[in-house]
Amino acid sequence: MTRIACVLGLAALLGACVQGPVTTSSFSAEEAAFIRKAGTGVIVGHAFRTRSKGQVVNAAGEVVRLIPATAYARERFTSVFGRAKFLPHWRYPNEQVDPRYAELTRTTKTTARGQFSFDKVAPGTYFVSTQVIWGEEDQVFREGGTVYDEVTLTGKETEPVEVILSGH
Repeated sequence: MTRIACVLGLAALLGACVQGPVTTSSFSAEEAAFIRKAGTGVIVGHAFRTRSKGQVVNAAGEVVRLIPATAYARERFTSVFGRAKFLPHWRYPNEQVDPRYAELTRTTKTTARGQFSFDKVAPGTYFVSTQVIWGEEDQVFREGGTVYDEVTLTGKETEPVEVILSGH
């Protein structure tokens, strides 16, 4: 019992150290509206993490988000991730975002092998993000986290644009 209390206390202490993103920009629905336009672009990808001993863990069945790279989104991603393209899941901030930010995204799910695709994508710059987490669900400290990358579609692509979400 004491051991559980110590683990929960440590988790609470670590959670208190996580600061939410600091954004000074206001979300602009007009700036993000291009995500709702029909396009001819296709984005395909693979989401995974490589464990320390070389084992690849796919983002099986995870939600992948396609987020317009607006000024607000850029500031938020910089605040959350810094210069990295991976954030351990226990460090991800738990804060409220403008509901329009979430509404003006597209989502899909990965296959069991971590593959995903978005079709009919309008020209523009996007962030593509998902999570890769492993370990028993009842574990206090699971491994993995959120990965993302940035992709730009010009509208002139004749082949799908490939994105690798590995955090590197």
